[in-house]
Amino acid sequence: MMRRTLPLLLVALACAPGDGAIDLDRLRQADDEPDQWMALGRTYRGDRFSPLDQITTDNVTSLGFAWEYEARSRRGRVEHGQEATPIMVDGVLYASGPWGSAFAVDAATGQERWRYDPEVDGSYNRRACCDVVSRGLQVWNGRVYVATLDGFLVALDASTGEELWRVDTFVDRETRFYTITGPPQVAKDVVVIGNSGAEFGVRGYITAYDLMTGEERWRFFTVPGDPAKGPPEDAAMELALQTWGPDTDWEAGLGGTVWGEMNYDPELNLLYVGTGNSTPYSGWHRDPSGGDNLFLVSILAIDPDDGSLAWHYQQVPWEIWDYTATANMILADLEIAGTMRQVIMQAPKNGFYYVLDRATGEFLSAEPFAFVNWATGIDPNGRPNINPEAVYQDEPKVVFPTFAGAHNWHPMAFNPVTRLTYIPARESGMVIDDVDEYDWSPGGYNVGTLALWEEWFVERMLPEDQTLYRETLAAHPGLPATSTQEFLVAYDPVEQEEQWRVSVGAAYSAGGGVLTTGGNLVFQGTQAGTLVAYHAESGEIVHRIETGTGIMAAPITYAIDGEQYVAVFAGANSWANEGAARRDYENYGRILAFKLGGGATPLPPRRIIQETPEPPADYVVVPAEATRGEELYIEWCLGCHIAKGEATLAAYPDLHRLSTETYGNFSSIVLGGVLSAAGMADFADVLDADDVAAIQAYLIREQRELLAEER
Repeated sequence: MMRRTLPLLLVALACAPGDGAIDLDRLRQADDEPDQWMALGRTYRGDRFSPLDQITTDNVTSLGFAWEYEARSRRGRVEHGQEATPIMVDGVLYASGPWGSAFAVDAATGQERWRYDPEVDGSYNRRACCDVVSRGLQVWNGRVYVATLDGFLVALDASTGEELWRVDTFVDRETRFYTITGPPQVAKDVVVIGNSGAEFGVRGYITAYDLMTGEERWRFFTVPGDPAKGPPEDAAMELALQTWGPDTDWEAGLGGTVWGEMNYDPELNLLYVGTGNSTPYSGWHRDPSGGDNLFLVSILAIDPDDGSLAWHYQQVPWEIWDYTATANMILADLEIAGTMRQVIMQAPKNGFYYVLDRATGEFLSAEPFAFVNWATGIDPNGRPNINPEAVYQDEPKVVFPTFAGAHNWHPMAFNPVTRLTYIPARESGMVIDDVDEYDWSPGGYNVGTLALWEEWFVERMLPEDQTLYRETLAAHPGLPATSTQEFLVAYDPVEQEEQWRVSVGAAYSAGGGVLTTGGNLVFQGTQAGTLVAYHAESGEIVHRIETGTGIMAAPITYAIDGEQYVAVFAGANSWANEGAARRDYENYGRILAFKLGGGATPLPPRRIIQETPEPPADYVVVPAEATRGEELYIEWCLGCHIAKGEATLAAYPDLHRLSTETYGNFSSIVLGGVLSAAGMADFADVLDADDVAAIQAYLIREQRELLAEER
């Protein structure tokens, strides 16, 4: 589909009857329509629980393949990074894919109805910290709202996929690396979108647009701007500014981006927003005063009518570990200390499970659901007791959890029958250290720290840091000995106690998002290429479906003509997840649906293992240059081109297996941007010819070693 070039385009297109016919009244009564899945979390509560009970613990072993839909977007067949939860309404399944693509398919057959490709400039890949993913879309009153990686919020006709309007949401497109990877959220009569990019140094905010016209209604910044450039935008920013010191590095942007799911409570008319980490992570470089730095790592309740702040709760004052409050939030009514409370619950990166009163923001409770050592607990007022041994200003420290978090974006689910929350959790520590000096620089990561975790990275630590890391692990029995261990944890939010846990894998992002049902089941996909069904009360594995495709996204369930389906968007991420993902099959995006009596799932084509070509024979590798090239490779190339010695999961090539011809064009690729349309942006703003030569020396050294091992 050709992209519209006007900043705002209104098209008067009538929707087919029933296409995307969700409104506020219907969403409020979603429990009366259990066959549907009308929001990312099924209902406005976001609990990802379905009362459907045709599929149960007794018959789930007959759950099998119903249909698949191959979801291609910008990268073509070799697609990955599928993180979105689909929405199913009135027999049509809607889902977003990488770059902000969107798909509509028949929910009973998988037959395509329409496909939308926003045609994002491939060089935007470089601006995304963690791949070109999209975590979902919204369907509302005959329209589909989806955000593109390059910052546009788009309204599509739900029946045809045609653009109705399209607006640019970025406040600074030229000098700051903003992207959008999170889903929009409808709140009353506006649609709200946040953004990503804190690692690169941006100022976080959300913007609300009129559902019908796309006109901007209000904007809420999550951290203050430089007071020397003007007064705070509103009362919330006046309050926040009081928590930042006079020596704050305003040029750093400060972070606080909103890149996860939001929630809207129509009964209280409150929009709930989780904010992200700081820029830079190291607080002494960001704001030496040690102030709380609102509204980093906070849950905000905002009035969607005017964008004013109703209440806030900050999880990590003066954040220094890349912890965020961007994990999915769940609304529930729980009896706590003999009183029914309207609560909001979150299990964020920092490892504590939070329960707050969602009307007032009152702190109710928080306890760790995984091992943590950055804090020794949360006091009765909801403030963490920071562990001095986790502050790395003067020397390296081992901190749990890593900046990947005890629970990241992969959605958790709450079952109101078992009264348990099911969390895709991990236990992993990092060695984190300060950098001597920090100045914000455009075009690169601006985190102000050095952090290493996982065995591959541990091997690159200094010997004294390796010792520190292993001694910390040994001091806490039950922790993984060398690398991440992932679990599915069943957690009681009232008693703040774990009920059971099941090991999912020993690598980053092994376990995907979660669905729980009235059939007493919990469903979770894995990066190893399986969809697993658990007994909701015991954690027993009752069924396992081999898919051959890594799964990160959360499954959904719905019913058509009395038949219940379970569907999931499969396709593993290319960024930092390869250790967990399925490697023996091609990895591309596909929606898979299952039903009772279904068959075996068709497996993707077998991966063709790439042979290592001969590197340039006459190239003389200077050891010192190759060593410097390795450092540059880790800083600038590793996030995408992570594989070595085996076929990469990604559409990105394995740089350790380049042809002589590619080496001949290496400089024009890295500095000249000749492949930018395909996603390989140029790096001329941060690298020079000597840097490129050093990276090439490192790659040739590694390729020669790899070739020798293969022989």
